[in-house]
Amino acid sequence: MDEELIYATVGEDGFTQLTREFYKKVKVDDLIGPMYPDQDWSGSEERLRDFLLFRFGADQRYLVKRGHPRLRGRHMPFKIGIAERDRWLKLMGEAADDAIADSGIRSAIMEFFTQVADFMRNQPEDSASNE
Repeated sequence: MDEELIYATVGEDGFTQLTREFYKKVKVDDLIGPMYPDQDWSGSEERLRDFLLFRFGADQRYLVKRGHPRLRGRHMPFKIGIAERDRWLKLMGEAADDAIADSGIRSAIMEFFTQVADFMRNQPEDSASNE
């Protein structure tokens, strides 16, 4: 789906609501919640929102503040395996259900998130069996 259409439909307010709903869920999640620094919840929310505004709306705030996204490198300090990926997607899917009314737009955004979440994995598939 065209990114311009996604941004035109969701808009800054919709991406703000999406990230707000997502972080409400992350804060109480036992698996991925501990990956986020307690003192920087609002910063985490702002960075994700700004990244999404950049990705879907070509808004430059993220680039001005943070430079190139370098998503995988920024997330390397965190153990991201299949369980973490799946939980992140579950919580984001729930947030998208809460924040984005259009099912086609929601599906396109979740397709993007699925690709990114899988790309962020930095643990082998069998790491859980080796612990």
